[in-house]
Amino acid sequence: MADPGVVSAVREKFQVLDPIMDERVRRHWAASEALALGRGGTSAICEATGISRTTIRSGIAEIRKGAKADVGPGRMRLPGGGRPSLTQMHRRLLRDLERLVAPTTRGDPQSPLLWTLKSTRKLSDELSRQGSPVSPRTVAALLHEIGYSLQANRKAREGTSHPDRNAQFEYINQRVRSFQRRKQPVVSVDTKKKELVGDFKNGGREWSPKGSPTRVRTHDFQDPEMGKAIPYGVYDLTANEGWVSVGIDHDTARFATATLKRWWQRMGSRMYPHANELLVTADSGGSNSSRSRLWKVALQELANHIGLKVSVCHFPPGTSKWNKIEHRMFCHITENWRGKPLLSHEVIVNLIGHTTTRAGLRVKAQLDRSAYEAGIKVTDEELDAVQIKKHKFQGVWNYTISPH
Repeated sequence: MADPGVVSAVREKFQVLDPIMDERVRRHWAASEALALGRGGTSAICEATGISRTTIRSGIAEIRKGAKADVGPGRMRLPGGGRPSLTQMHRRLLRDLERLVAPTTRGDPQSPLLWTLKSTRKLSDELSRQGSPVSPRTVAALLHEIGYSLQANRKAREGTSHPDRNAQFEYINQRVRSFQRRKQPVVSVDTKKKELVGDFKNGGREWSPKGSPTRVRTHDFQDPEMGKAIPYGVYDLTANEGWVSVGIDHDTARFATATLKRWWQRMGSRMYPHANELLVTADSGGSNSSRSRLWKVALQELANHIGLKVSVCHFPPGTSKWNKIEHRMFCHITENWRGKPLLSHEVIVNLIGHTTTRAGLRVKAQLDRSAYEAGIKVTDEELDAVQIKKHKFQGVWNYTISPH
């Protein structure tokens, strides 16, 4: 048995030097200490440092043979030293692994993992079955080595692109700049995601006393008494201000134009007292659809009421994320109420109305308790009465409605 005093002294020395030694220096240091101690030195170093006898003996052999120079720059061991890698032992391992995780368009349709979750455990089991025994942890390391990582789905595909998609973006941009130069109002409109009203879970987190999360319902079934909230927004691109009407009935074209009318009465008319026309940028679907007959009839009613020409430019189908209201107002509203149950319509209105940003965004909100009938059919006579002038470029998306 090694001398306890010697073991203690070596252990203290090792603890001081270990953080600054690499594998080769550590091996040679342990070997030189064992040689200096003489008989029983290898046992003492092994006990004090935990370095294996094999490693210490290898270090002694390298020192005696002067093999340090043979290791080569940047190497820790002599060439050929250490355990061979799994990919060397099983030449087909990487190829078989990539075949299992490759997308279905590249892989074998008969792959046993094509229709199952490709977890590292399942990949490990399948590789072992094919003759390449490997652990789930090693599978993860090999996946990183060949350029794979855990990926979530990303919403990026917008479907078939319309041939005039980019031209429409340029046209909208020109119209917006033209209106702003002439100090005429320009707004972006859309319906925010409908929300359940009540003690339901709302995504996100907020600061609360530790261990005291707000308790909400387990299941998200609409409460018949509380109903739902339908926020329709109007965002002023020039003033960085917005208006949101929180509806409780249906998201229809008349609900959309009623919100535009409220914005004009409460905010727009004060900001633009000399306006004679209004530009609205909107999606191509929903309550403000470019093909909705009721939307055009409701816009005529709006133009008659506020006395302005109302021009509309729709974004091409599938490009709603480019609508300014989405990332200049709605995203901030969502951030402001994250982690808070929307217990009542009043809570929703207050949370929207207190949304601000460092860029100066100001939002006003009001509950709209009116009923809006869904499924209204517009006759040809009613549509013919709309004083609409389609623009020369893409008249389906771009048009102006004048008051009677």
